[in-house]
Amino acid sequence: PILFSFNGFNIYWYGFFILLSAVAAIITAWYLAKLYNLKIDIIIDLAFWLIISGIIGARIYDVILEWSYFSNHLLDIFKIWQGGLAIHGALIGGGLALYFYAKKYNYNFWQLAAITATVLPLGQAFGRFGNYFNQELFGYPTNLPWGIPIDIIHRPWQYFDYTCFHPTFLYESIGNLIIFFILICWQICLIKKQKFLEFNHILSVIIYAVLYSLLRFFIEFIRIDTTPILSGLRFPQFISLTIILLSLGFLAYKILKKNRV
Repeated sequence: PILFSFNGFNIYWYGFFILLSAVAAIITAWYLAKLYNLKIDIIIDLAFWLIISGIIGARIYDVILEWSYFSNHLLDIFKIWQGGLAIHGALIGGGLALYFYAKKYNYNFWQLAAITATVLPLGQAFGRFGNYFNQELFGYPTNLPWGIPIDIIHRPWQYFDYTCFHPTFLYESIGNLIIFFILICWQICLIKKQKFLEFNHILSVIIYAVLYSLLRFFIEFIRIDTTPILSGLRFPQFISLTIILLSLGFLAYKILKKNRV
């Protein structure tokens, strides 16, 4: 997990990929902002608050899900370099920060949300590689050529006799890159056609929410990390279905409202 050490200070792969994901997302958001004729300062300021609130939200969410462990290891709550940042918590924390930021400075919330939703899967694609170096969030044992070896100390006790496992973080990373490609093409198309309607911004956010939720829903079938079960579904699957239903419901509401006008 350690990238390198300097005078007793460790730099972790996990932190490196979190930083890389943030840089990739900010650069791409910068590019989109220029096309939208937005000031670059807006993106830099927003990125700061999104990263801080996203990390806090992601950690709180993970701690709640893993409270049976953290309740007995309180200091580990602050050791985020060991992993344990849940994307759904990051979305909640980042979404709140985005809303209050746009409201405070009177910016177009949905425009900023559309830019954020477009670059977010790119950041996720990079960030997931931190899971590889922490040997976490892998799937069931497999004999496929791309199966990854997991040290015995990181294997669940049921799978001590197995060596290679599905790299579910890699599957999610590839899926996120595909989602990013779809969204960046959609954004560029809208910008070229000068279609800066609020509905199109909302649609960008919903495309991300639905596609990523579908990706996460199906990947959860092969992940073996512990998580609460609700109605026969792993908790991230339950949340993913909830996001899909809320997103489609909100889209239907906006379409009906638009047609009435």
